[in-house]
Amino acid sequence: MFKRILIANRGEIACRIIKTARKMGIETVAVYSEADKDALHVEMADTAVLIGPPPAAQSYLIIDKIIAACQSTGAEAVHPGYGFLSEREAFPKALAEKGIVFIGPNPKAIAAMGDKIESKKAAAAAKVSTVPGYLGVIEDEKEAVNIANEIGYPVMIKASAGGGGKGMRIAWSEKEVAEGFTRSRSEAKSSFGDDRMFIEKFITDPRHIEIQVLGDKHGNVIYLGERECSIQRRNQKVIEEAPSPLLDEATRKKMGEQAVALAKAVGYDSAGTVEFVAGQDKSFFFLEMNTRLQVEHPVTELITGIDLVEQMIRVAAGEKLAIKQDDVKLKGWAVESRVYAEDPYRNFLPSTGRLTRYRPPAERVSDGITVRNDTGVYEGGEISLFYDPMIAKLVTHGPTRAEAIAAQGNALDAFVVDGIRHNIPFLSALMAHPRWKSGNLSTGFIAEEFPEGFHPQTPEGERADVLAAVAAAIDLVYGERKRQISGQMNGRAVTRESKRAVWLDDKEMRLEVRRENGTVGVKLADKSGVIHLESDWRPGEALWGGTIDSKPVAVQVRNIANGFALSYQGVETKAYVYTESEAAYARLMPVKQAADTGKLVLCPMPGLVVSIAVKEGQEVKAGETVAVVEAMKMENVLRAEIDGTVKKINAKPGDSLAVDAVILEFA
Repeated sequence: MFKRILIANRGEIACRIIKTARKMGIETVAVYSEADKDALHVEMADTAVLIGPPPAAQSYLIIDKIIAACQSTGAEAVHPGYGFLSEREAFPKALAEKGIVFIGPNPKAIAAMGDKIESKKAAAAAKVSTVPGYLGVIEDEKEAVNIANEIGYPVMIKASAGGGGKGMRIAWSEKEVAEGFTRSRSEAKSSFGDDRMFIEKFITDPRHIEIQVLGDKHGNVIYLGERECSIQRRNQKVIEEAPSPLLDEATRKKMGEQAVALAKAVGYDSAGTVEFVAGQDKSFFFLEMNTRLQVEHPVTELITGIDLVEQMIRVAAGEKLAIKQDDVKLKGWAVESRVYAEDPYRNFLPSTGRLTRYRPPAERVSDGITVRNDTGVYEGGEISLFYDPMIAKLVTHGPTRAEAIAAQGNALDAFVVDGIRHNIPFLSALMAHPRWKSGNLSTGFIAEEFPEGFHPQTPEGERADVLAAVAAAIDLVYGERKRQISGQMNGRAVTRESKRAVWLDDKEMRLEVRRENGTVGVKLADKSGVIHLESDWRPGEALWGGTIDSKPVAVQVRNIANGFALSYQGVETKAYVYTESEAAYARLMPVKQAADTGKLVLCPMPGLVVSIAVKEGQEVKAGETVAVVEAMKMENVLRAEIDGTVKKINAKPGDSLAVDAVILEFA
C-alpha cells in the first residue's frame, strides 16, 4: 500500500479524499494555487505545494507542476478527483514515465471511454444502444448548424472533454446552435484545454440514470447499483439520489450488466460511471462514460456501505476487488443536494465573497438517519470567481425515500450560510415539491416547474403558520430577556396571554402567544387549537431549532431593524411582531418603492467582462446580445430586455465587475 499520495484537485473532493487516506493511514499532499493558499484542503493535508496563479490553466491543469510536486514530496501516487486532469489520457501516461501511480483507470480506458466522441464510437461498436448524433469533430458553427438540421431539433451541443455542465447547451433552432456552439467551445477551451465539440439528438422528457462500476487490474468488474440525476439545471446536476424511483430490479440488472460489459470491453480498472438517458417506459440509451469518480458518489456509498475512494486506492495499488457482485446489497435510500454559491433569484448566477457565517448541519448517524456533509470551505473563507461555485454536498440516508427526503429538508433548513448568495432556498423548495416527492421526474423538471425561474417563495399555508409562530416565540423570548435585564417583575417570566400581529413581508397574521410550562403556545386567529413550540433557542443564535407540535423544525433567524429575517423550507421572509397599538400605526406607513432600473443593464453577478456587443448610439432590439460576462468558468450572455438606443457604455472587455455594476445605459 502507498505511504503518501498527492491529490491533484481542490475543494470538497480534495478534502473527501484526504479523509479516506487518513483512515487508511496514508499521508497526503495537497496542491494549491495562489487563490487557494488558505483553503481547507491545504490545511487538512499533511503537506501542501504551491503550483501557480489562480487560473486553473496556469496551475491545476499543468501536468508538469503536479509531477514536480510529487517528486519534491515523495508522493508515490496521485488521485485526480474529478474535473481538471481526471480524464486526460496524457496525465497517467506522464505520471507513469516518472514512476508515479495514477489512482484511476489506465490510459487506454480513458482514451476509449473518457472522450465523449470516442466513447460513443466504442459503445456503438459494442452494439450498445446510443442516442442518435454526429460523432465526428465539428469544425465551426456553420457545420454545427448543418449537422443539427440533419439530426432534427432539439439537439445537445457538448464538449468532447466536458463534464459538470461546462461546454454544454441545448439548442432548439439554427440561431441557438450557432450562438451555443461558439459559447460552448469557448467554455470548453478555458475549462478543459480542449475545444472539440459534437452534437447529438436531445431526447425530450428523459431521465438521467447512471450505473456505478468498479473494476480492478485483474479483470474483475462489478456494478454498485444506479443513481438518478434527473434534477438538473443548465445540464448540471442539482439533486441526485440512489436508487432510482423509476427502475425495477430487472431493469437495474440489465443496465448494470450492460455497463459491466462495456467496462470490460475497454479493460476498465477503477471506479467509473456509465451514464444512460432513460425513457419513462424504462427504455435506456448509452450516453457517455465518466472515467473518474463522480461528484454524486456519496449516495452510492451510503446505500452500499462501500467507500469508493478506498476501493480506487486499493485497486491502484494492485489489489484484487474483495467484493463480488453478489455481495452488493442496496440498503435504504440516499439523497444528495449540491450547495452552490449562486443566487437563485438572479437566474442562479454565481456569487463570490467571504463566508461571514458557515454553519452546516451536524453530521450524524442516529435513529436510522445519516447526515453527511462533504465540503471544502469554512467560516471566514472566500469563494473565488476562478473555480466551480460548489460549497458543499449535503447527503442524507434513511430507510425509505420519503424518510431520506424529509431528513434532507430538515438538514437544508439547518444549513446556515451568510456573506454570499446561495441556492439553499431553492433546494429546500425542491424537497417540499409534490412532484419531486412523488418521483415523477425528468431532466426537464426544473424548467417545467419553474418556467419563469425561481422567485422568492410567498409564505403560505403551513409554512406561514410555522414562520408566524416562530416569530412570535422569538419575540416572546426577547421580551422576557428585556424584563429580566431591567428588573421588572422581579425577573419572573411573562405568563400573561398576549395578543400580537405578525407581518410576514406584507402578509398580516393575528395571534395570541403565551408561555405554557416551559413551552410556547401560539393561537392563530383564523385557526382552531394551539400550536405548541419547544426550543432552547437564545437571542443571537442563527438557528431556531426545536419542535412544533412534536415535529422537528429548524428555522434560520437573522436580526434586522425592528424584526427578524426568517428562512424555512425555501421561504425567506421578513417578520415583524407588533402589539395591537403598534400594528395600527404600522398599517399607516407608506410602502417604499423600488428604484427604476429598466433602462440599465446591470452585471448580475461578480465577473469578468468577456465582450461588449454594442456601441454607443446603436439601436438595440429586445433579446439582442449586449455583453458576455464570465464567472466561475461559465460564460453568461446578457441580452437587452427592452428596445432602445445605447446611451452610454460603462465597461470594457477585461473589466472585473461587482454585482449590480452598470454595464451600459439606454436612452
